[in-house]
Amino acid sequence: MACRPSCGACCIAPSIRDPFFGMPNGKPAGVRCVHLEMNARCALWGRPERPQLCANFTAEPDMCGKDRADALQRLTILEKSTKP
Repeated sequence: MACRPSCGACCIAPSIRDPFFGMPNGKPAGVRCVHLEMNARCALWGRPERPQLCANFTAEPDMCGKDRADALQRLTILEKSTKP
């Protein structure tokens, strides 16, 4: 599955616990990443500064659902269910 244009749910819903370029304290769940552009594209896509969690993410129907709202809901549920 290719990423859905103008979505960015994977750049909002999950937390990133490790510090990374531009977010030295990581990113809390539900907070928009500072690198998510207005068109919902990642400004770090393909760059070495991109967090490993993001580089490992693959868009899949089970996570991305039918639209952006569905993706945000599914990824939020996944985040909460895997929280330590």
